[in-house]
Amino acid sequence: MFQLDLASRVPIYEQLYNNVIKLASAGVIHPYDKLPPVRTLASQLGVNPNTVAKAYRTLEADGYISSTVGRGTFLTDKLSSDSAHKIMAVEQFKEAAKNAFLFGADKVELLQIIDTTFEGGDTND
Repeated sequence: MFQLDLASRVPIYEQLYNNVIKLASAGVIHPYDKLPPVRTLASQLGVNPNTVAKAYRTLEADGYISSTVGRGTFLTDKLSSDSAHKIMAVEQFKEAAKNAFLFGADKVELLQIIDTTFEGGDTND
């Protein structure tokens, strides 16, 4: 269910954070579904339990999950399909903007693409 790229420069806890949002967006997990316990997930993924705990703490701080001692960790309804799609789109945009910058695109060029898109243009030549 969860996928990690150990060669990625993105910290593992951020990858787990994004995985929960992606899975909610795809309808794999639904509001109020129980997430795997920290130790179980860490064991399955071969990572330190503190890494999974950090991802869960961050998700909980952002209101995407809630934890109850003795019951477990559950997805909240904050990640409705619309908001999950928006969150993922913004994350993908940030990553694309970073890549464009790394490959030589300048700010003016990127802002021009954004302006064209918001004005309803189909092409970004």
